[in-house]
Amino acid sequence: MPADPQPSPTSEPLRAERAPAVEVRRSSRRRRTVSAHREGDRVVVLIPARMSQAEERRWVDTMLDKLAAQESRRRPGDSELAERAERLSAQYLGGRARPASVRWVTNQNTRWGSCTPAEGSIRLSHRLQGMPEYVVDYVLLHELAHLLVPGHGPRFWRLLEPYPRTERARGYLEGVVAAGRLPHPPRPSGD
Repeated sequence: MPADPQPSPTSEPLRAERAPAVEVRRSSRRRRTVSAHREGDRVVVLIPARMSQAEERRWVDTMLDKLAAQESRRRPGDSELAERAERLSAQYLGGRARPASVRWVTNQNTRWGSCTPAEGSIRLSHRLQGMPEYVVDYVLLHELAHLLVPGHGPRFWRLLEPYPRTERARGYLEGVVAAGRLPHPPRPSGD
């Protein structure tokens, strides 16, 4: 009997507009239940091994919809992000950082956030959505600090010293980047 759970032969990016990649794992121990969760930038859908390819496709679509609905309830929108920025600026920067706009963007795949001091605009990568709040707060505070000090010199880092979870958040983000570089185990052939 093959190892449990096993990737399905259709484990390749599906519905790319909604998730970067979907991996389906079939389990002979799983009888009726289907579940889904995120592993980094990938969505993993767990299904019973006996399911047909048509059932698999239907369940992948269903679980992607459910996961998106769950995540949208947890994700703050742009207005909540702006309120959060105002609160962080008041708490850690004496209210001096006042962005003109703060928003989520989907076109930042190599950065967690960016700031254009001349325009007062801050953009956070959608990849932060669903990460712990202290991580999102750190990235937002980091970009707020750039409204006051453009570079990454000693003056910039002094602005972030009051935030108690700077090192923890940076470690978390480094771990996410490192995990994305790990090789994926080879898929069993003949399934």
